[in-house]
Amino acid sequence: MAEANWYVVHTYSGYENKVKMDIEKTIENRKLHDQILEVSVPMQDVVELKDGKRRTVAKKMFPGYVLINMVMNDETWYVVRNTRGVTGFVGPGSKPVPLSPEEIEALAGGESPVVVDFEVGDLVTVTSGAWEGTAGVVASINESKQSVIIHVDMFGRETPVELGFDEIKKL
Repeated sequence: MAEANWYVVHTYSGYENKVKMDIEKTIENRKLHDQILEVSVPMQDVVELKDGKRRTVAKKMFPGYVLINMVMNDETWYVVRNTRGVTGFVGPGSKPVPLSPEEIEALAGGESPVVVDFEVGDLVTVTSGAWEGTAGVVASINESKQSVIIHVDMFGRETPVELGFDEIKKL
């Protein structure tokens, strides 16, 4: 029997979960458990900072795509390709290309990114610390340190101040 590999399937945007459920239902009906092993919509926890509040939200890593661990043959190709919402396999022409072990390993790792509701040039206010209540303009954002440099007016001069993401909120 051939070896199972991970393949990427392109879907209509927003149909990822529906495609996953339809393929899983087809696996049950046609008894393809030994040929289509897993259907996955990769999700990632993203930390959002809005109005100074942190919250973790699960978001699709690859909107418009579904990953499938399967043995590629005519029957499994036909089942997946003819599922409603699927536009095709990722690969040149009509030939699906399996993901490499390095690509699969890269999908497994990684930490949660932080999504903030402000950008360079936005007016923000400091919510805690020595600068609490002070307004300033975002000069730069350092995502790896989760900090921001804002320019505040001090004694008539613009002064740069470095603060954490959770210490400011957008006005």
